Amino acid sequence: MTIRVVLADDQTLVRTGLRMILDNTPDIEVVGEAGTGTDAVSLVTRTRPDVVLMDIRMPELDGVQATAAILADRDATSPRILVLTTFDLDEYVYAALRAGASGFLLKDALAADLIAAVRVVAAGEATLAPTVTRRLLDRFVGAQPIIVEPPEHARLGLLTGREREVLQQLARGLSNTEIAELLCLSPGTIKTHVGHILAKLDLRDRVQAVVFAFRAGITAGG
Repeated sequence: MTIRVVLADDQTLVRTGLRMILDNTPDIEVVGEAGTGTDAVSLVTRTRPDVVLMDIRMPELDGVQATAAILADRDATSPRILVLTTFDLDEYVYAALRAGASGFLLKDALAADLIAAVRVVAAGEATLAPTVTRRLLDRFVGAQPIIVEPPEHARLGLLTGREREVLQQLARGLSNTEIAELLCLSPGTIKTHVGHILAKLDLRDRVQAVVFAFRAGITAGG
């Protein structure tokens, strides 16, 4: 099965480089390019890709607004959105995740990492590397206070005590193996807990779990 990708970035050179990498990958096909957020939304409507590589800073609509527009009527056929970022714009990345993006990728990532990320999100998973997540969350938490939102906080009652512990560690950016070591459990058990958390809170993936944890006020130390 070929993964159909749309590239959204206002820099032609960046799009050209991304296309060269992806079009040389047998199971990936670039079906269109957009230089503005408005064009990205229109192009996605026309081409119905599996994955959108979305830059944050673009004319007309930025990456956050474009992501929200594309996923406004989200269903099973909606594309997965992978945000392209530098670490100068962490707060915008967080907003994009809240809008429904499936993860983020650094613009200086290796070609192999780009290809792997596209495959991961196309398969319905999130790409949120633990070490990168920690840097993002540390900088975000250090830059501004967390505002606890009552609806999310109330939904925590659906979780068991152990599931809340696991969710808190997810918000720290820990992998299943790291959480297992910390809580003296097996990685398989942690994977099961993560599945229960996502199901109970009606979350799509680990990215949404991290965002939920922020909004519920149970991030590291919470």
